[in-house]
Amino acid sequence: MLASLSEAPLDDPQLVYEPKYDGIRAIAEVGSTVRLWSRLGNEKTRQFPEVVEALERWKRSLGEPVILDGEIVALDAAGNPTGFQNLQGRIHLQAPGEQSAVAFIVFDLLREGNRDLRDQPLLERRAALEGLFAKTKVPPILRLSRMARGDGRKLFDEANRQHWEGLIAKHASSTYKSGKRSPDWHKIKIHHEQEFVVGGWTEPRQTRSYFGALLIGVYDGKKLIYVGHTGTGFDERELARVMPILKRLETRECPFGDVPKTNERPHWIRPELVAQVRFTEWTADNKLRHPVYLGMRDDKRAADVHREPSPRTTSLERQVKSPERRAKPGERRTSNTEPRRVAATLIEQLAELEQGRRDGFVELPGGERLKVTNLHKVFWPKKKLTKGDLFRYYARVAPYVLPAIADRPLVMKRFPNGVNAAPFYQHRATDVPPGVRSEMVTVAERRPHIIGGTLLTLMYTTQLAAISQDPWFSHLPHPEFADCAAFDLDPSEGVPFGAVLDVARWIREELDKLGAAGVPKTSGADGLHIYIPLPSGTPYDAGLLYCQIVATIVAQRHPKVATTERAVRARGKRVYIDCFQNILGKTLASAYSARASEHAGVSTPLSWKEIEAGVDRRDFTIETVPARLDKVGDLWAVLRTAKSVDLTSATRYAGRSS
Repeated sequence: MLASLSEAPLDDPQLVYEPKYDGIRAIAEVGSTVRLWSRLGNEKTRQFPEVVEALERWKRSLGEPVILDGEIVALDAAGNPTGFQNLQGRIHLQAPGEQSAVAFIVFDLLREGNRDLRDQPLLERRAALEGLFAKTKVPPILRLSRMARGDGRKLFDEANRQHWEGLIAKHASSTYKSGKRSPDWHKIKIHHEQEFVVGGWTEPRQTRSYFGALLIGVYDGKKLIYVGHTGTGFDERELARVMPILKRLETRECPFGDVPKTNERPHWIRPELVAQVRFTEWTADNKLRHPVYLGMRDDKRAADVHREPSPRTTSLERQVKSPERRAKPGERRTSNTEPRRVAATLIEQLAELEQGRRDGFVELPGGERLKVTNLHKVFWPKKKLTKGDLFRYYARVAPYVLPAIADRPLVMKRFPNGVNAAPFYQHRATDVPPGVRSEMVTVAERRPHIIGGTLLTLMYTTQLAAISQDPWFSHLPHPEFADCAAFDLDPSEGVPFGAVLDVARWIREELDKLGAAGVPKTSGADGLHIYIPLPSGTPYDAGLLYCQIVATIVAQRHPKVATTERAVRARGKRVYIDCFQNILGKTLASAYSARASEHAGVSTPLSWKEIEAGVDRRDFTIETVPARLDKVGDLWAVLRTAKSVDLTSATRYAGRSS
């Protein structure tokens, strides 16, 4: 039974939590003979003779045969489980010798005597397993997995401190589904590590022997996508062991969908090998940063290797709250609460009020309350979506939208009578409820602004019928400095969205020449936004100038499709690259904002791969985006971690391009 890669809360009475051991998954048959099997059905009995010998000794006191599920792990000098790379020498071993010590950590009991336990709830299987360990003499090499019931936060903190791969969260009542990847079990990964398909190798440089680097990728459907190369993590012995395997698989045909550019001459192989690789992050163009080879796996099928969701980036998990800040005197702080549970509770309260066509209060984490009104009012007539639907959307996506607007002044564009009626703008925040954050911000004048980043504030602006979240390009305490800038791609009437995607690709080409990361998202209406991260302390004018330089060159190279003409009449049937939102006090809808478009669109972050393939902007709505986030995660997070652009490079670039 396999775990899914979906999110799971860290405090849930229905779940149990175990360390995610970084070894080789194994089923142990302990009967007349002892045999070990990998998840692919490969026999491991000869590779781990001391585990087999320990199981042979244990079965003498068992009295009846058993079938166990567990993980074979390498041990460090202190006898603690350590990383997969320390198993490399053991995988190809026929006798213990002087190789790394190992242990078999058991976490499930599938059969005891003639009783098949797989249809029993997990906790009943666990009780039977613990009973076996308690009443028999168990060799030290056989260990019972650690388990925390209902609350995995301490175990997760320990996993962070000890640099474990992560945790496994399992529903306490789950039955054992052999050969299935079940949503009843969840991987909670901490560090960036996964399997990759090896598609080739490069010639070695200088004194390096055998090969320089492995060329690796992941499958997207049936296409193998190149994600980078790794030449670190090998010692001479591993290089010598892997080289003959590569040679046996060598072919003239490149296995990757697109032939990658390499620094040294490449050799291609049939895509049958799977390597375990650790890396620091995914780059904006979907490549691995600082990949390190850990070892080859023979318990994973190459065809099953896909890009895994990014691990959590907080000490516990994404919370429905803003980044840490000091509470004001008398202010109640929102407690850390599991996002799905918060959303479910809010949705239930909102639905009850809307169905009863009543106004009332909703309860938020930490004891905060907010009055909500007119939930049944239709905001999107064509889609028959209400103010209540808007509330429910933001309740679901709060963990994603709040980091995008945290500590940023907000401008509210309010639609109290729905999207077909005239809106009005509100800059000044006066008489806000207790707990809604507002600060005095000085631009041309000093005035109070609502500041984004808390669930209560998000719900309050929704109550005011501010359909979108429109933050500044800067955040407190230095609103005079922009931390990002944006290209706003605005198609003239009748221009297809495909032309907008073309302009986005051309902007990316120019950003690539500058070594700059661009992060795209739909506008939620007709256009597209591309954001770039700016260095700390950048004046708004500098970000504006950078965007203007890139936009001007794109328009010069593609004058029939792109333009920087501000006058609407002068644009013709082209896509206007608007850089003038990059002015202090101006705003664009944030990532994951709902929009007042006819189709109830959402300003949705996209991958460049999606832009290359082509998308329909109307696919991203308040009805569809929550499910998309469950699938792809927070694509906007890369903007907060990407390397800032080099502002000085733009002027040199402009000179070369003119």
